[in-house]
Amino acid sequence: MSDKANKVILWKLFGSLVLDLLAFTVILPLLPTLMDHFAVHDTSGLYSYLRDAVAGMRSFMGATEAFDSVLFGGILGSLFSLLQFLASPVIGTLSDIFGRKPIFIMTSVGLAISYGLWAVASNFFIFIIARIIGGVSKGNISLAAAIIADVLPVESRGFGMALMGIAFSLGFIFGPMLGAGFAMWAKLQDGTDWFAYPALFSLTLTLVNIVFLTFFFPETLPKGSRAKSNFNLQHTADHINPKAIFSFTTAGDLPKKDFERLKWLGRIYFLFLFVYSGLEFTFSFLTHLKFGFTPRDQGKMFLFVGVSMALVQGGIGRRIKKEQQTRVALLSMLVTAPSFVIIGLSNSVLMLYFGLFLYAAGSAMVVPSMTMLVSECGPIQRRGIILGNFRSIGALARATGPLVGSFMFWSFGSALCYSLGTLGMLVPSHYLWKKIVNVNKEHV
Repeated sequence: MSDKANKVILWKLFGSLVLDLLAFTVILPLLPTLMDHFAVHDTSGLYSYLRDAVAGMRSFMGATEAFDSVLFGGILGSLFSLLQFLASPVIGTLSDIFGRKPIFIMTSVGLAISYGLWAVASNFFIFIIARIIGGVSKGNISLAAAIIADVLPVESRGFGMALMGIAFSLGFIFGPMLGAGFAMWAKLQDGTDWFAYPALFSLTLTLVNIVFLTFFFPETLPKGSRAKSNFNLQHTADHINPKAIFSFTTAGDLPKKDFERLKWLGRIYFLFLFVYSGLEFTFSFLTHLKFGFTPRDQGKMFLFVGVSMALVQGGIGRRIKKEQQTRVALLSMLVTAPSFVIIGLSNSVLMLYFGLFLYAAGSAMVVPSMTMLVSECGPIQRRGIILGNFRSIGALARATGPLVGSFMFWSFGSALCYSLGTLGMLVPSHYLWKKIVNVNKEHV
């Protein structure tokens, strides 16, 4: 395809991602209100069981009862990420065999089913089933990275990854704002089915996206470039084996240097996101306890972070050249590292926001740059599984990081927790320098 046609595909992908992420993020500010709703109206008994488990965890950590809903939401988020950890490699492999478009549509249909179940969730059990289906279907993000790698040459791929990052930022800016509007509206309603309206909104966006993908989005992986279909139950077990995921052995026969590069990039990515997501989850605790932030104040805080990330990705990310990606990833980690200690030791809102800006500016480029580096490894017929594995590793970090971060926050206090986070961020930075940047120098 021509460069012009590839650019059209890229912008179509961008529009599809924005629709997908708007639908996905609407629920985020609604979770506390939803938990309050099911605390009164759940008839399955599952909510009471999990509430007692959360209370035990909160008591063990030494947190106050006021944060039960935050911890509850964290457990749901960890469940969602754990399901992505299991699903992403399988979805990536299926896209290598059958093409990107049908699997993209299939995952979108799964998301539509999850939103439909949410709309009719008369009890907490149905709501959890909806979240499980949504978690399994959300592996479509790794498909987006594979599509970018399909249509853009290596030297232009950084622009595509940055555009995907901008779509994420826009989704996480405007989706929660819409959700917050639904949350305020819900307080004025007398009925018990108020949550159906935001669910139907997400469902509508997803159905529009399905129609768009079906009729206007082209296939980017030609039949002649696809992997051979030998996928069976044994292969499925291999694809969800953590050892196989971290070693990238399910990607098939790759050059030894690609295997080594992928293994180190995966480990570095896990370490980065483990620390990053663990401390990010505790922002709500810190700002409420230290500065008395209300949910509205925290919404403004995350809006500031999202806008800052979008500006960095749009202004800098799309201009980064191929040979600069490793150094950009390293520099971004090194900028992110001190942001945590500044946030943890902040004694004023101004100092807090300075730390948040460094956090946003640094972290905005780490994932796009590392995804770009991973996309350079392996042949086109293996990009789906390679990027699926990479996405899976990140999902596992996001599933476990918040649990460890919460424990450290309540056990050691914000100052020590965030200081240790800064030191922890230096570990992936060190290995990125030693195993990727230095190795690149040796091959120049």
